[in-house]
Parts: sequence; C-alpha cells; structure tokens
Amino acid sequence: MEIGNSAVLITGGSRGLGFSLARGLAAGGARVVLVARNEPGLSRAVADIRAQGGEAYGIIRDVGSKDSVYPIAAQAAALVGPIDILIHNASTLGPVPLRLLLDTDCEDLESVLNVNLVGPFRLTKVIAGSMALRGRGLVITISSDAAIEAYSGWGSYGISKAALDHMTRIFAAELHDVGVRFVSIDPGEMDTEMHADAIPDADRSKLAKPDDVATRILEIIRQSEAIESGKRLVVSMNEALR
Repeated sequence: MEIGNSAVLITGGSRGLGFSLARGLAAGGARVVLVARNEPGLSRAVADIRAQGGEAYGIIRDVGSKDSVYPIAAQAAALVGPIDILIHNASTLGPVPLRLLLDTDCEDLESVLNVNLVGPFRLTKVIAGSMALRGRGLVITISSDAAIEAYSGWGSYGISKAALDHMTRIFAAELHDVGVRFVSIDPGEMDTEMHADAIPDADRSKLAKPDDVATRILEIIRQSEAIESGKRLVVSMNEALR
C-alpha cells in the first residue's frame, strides 16, 4: 500500500510505538492524525512531527469511551480526508503492579476491555464502513505475545489482546470482498513506558526500540496488499517476519 498522501489515524499516538509510527508515516508523506488522552504529550508529538516537515494533527480523546468514537472519526476526516489506514495502537494494562485474575476487580477488567477491544471495535465499525464504500483501506491492530501465551498476572491484558486478534480475523473474513484489509501485528517486547510499568526491573538494553519496530511495521504496510487479510504477524528484530 502506498504511504505517500495516505490519510492515517493512529490511536495511542503520543508516545512509544504509536508516536514512532506516526513520525515514520509522516516522513513518508502521509497525513497523520494522532489520538491520545494526554494533551501535553500529544501536543509535543504533533509539534515534533511538524518540525521535521510532516503533516500531523492531534485529537484529545479516550478511545475507551463510547462518546469518543464519532467525534474522533468526524474530526479526523475533517482534518485529513477519508481515512486510508487505521492503526489501533492504544492499550492499557489495567492496574499495576499486575495482579492475578482472582485478584482483578470486574471493573478493572471492563476498563481494559473498553480500551483494548471495544474501542477498536467501535472505531473500526465507523471507519471500515467508509473504507468499504470506497473499496479500499487498511486496518492494523497492535497485538502482543500475551494474546497467545498465558502469562500469570497479565490476565486482563492478555484476554483483551486475544479477543482483539480474533476480532481482526472476523472483520477480515466479513470484508474480504470489498477491498478492506486487516492485519494483526505483535511488535514484541519494546522499551516503552508501558513495559516499564509492567516489568520495572527489566533490562531495557535487551528490549527493542519503538523506532526500529516502527520501521518494520512500515514495511508491512507497504507490502500489505500481498499479505493475507486477517493474518497475524510477529515482528522480531532478530529474524524475518513470520
């Protein structure tokens, strides 16, 4: 898929992988809209991209809130036109330190699901519908190895990512014939604030850098028309994509 002149919407775009993707896409000529809850961080991210010559805009919204969905979609379209690439990157771990499922409050599980699963569902319904009418579009969901492996303490997050993966496959099956493509990407362990919150004593020197992972994902976007829609890809910095 061509990145240049594409209209892109990225949730969780003010830091970490989301910001690295936004910066890389803008450098490639895309018109990028970043969604985040933190106004100072979002403003810094947008200013940084613009300082490098990219076209970027910020929307301060919580993707886990039902009331945010239509305002996000409408404002993004007003800023950059119909969305060509939608990247569901926003995620939450839930309360930290991480806790066992038996110790997880129902409200905390619900909150994680709202951000990591229900928010992407709602936003996909709105934006992929527009893509289908135009006969083209790419939706990327950022997954995790916690969607596949049962890690103690990662219950709410793992549940949400496993469901997100399967939702991606279902959307791909249902929109197979209308030109809208879906890819789920596990970016691996990265040196981000979220990882530090989850595992404070991790050796950060052994973690992938978001900029490096973003470079691999940009290549996936460019090759996306040759990738089976609904496929789950794992980005490893030490080996080929699989």
